[in-house]
Amino acid sequence: MKTLLAIAVTAALAGCGLETASTAATAASIKKQEVQEGQKTLHNAQQKIDGAMQQMQTRADGSTD
Repeated sequence: MKTLLAIAVTAALAGCGLETASTAATAASIKKQEVQEGQKTLHNAQQKIDGAMQQMQTRADGSTD
């Protein structure tokens, strides 16, 4: 009977470890996705800034003629 109880406790504790590892993996995946979205947003903002700078330069070049 003690052996059966020891096996049940060991199995329960092992299950908790798997759940913790799974939760950590899920959190890491979410963070990775957040970083990728942030990089995408940064890239889009940089493109808009570059476009605005180019328009300003074009207008400045046109007004000096």
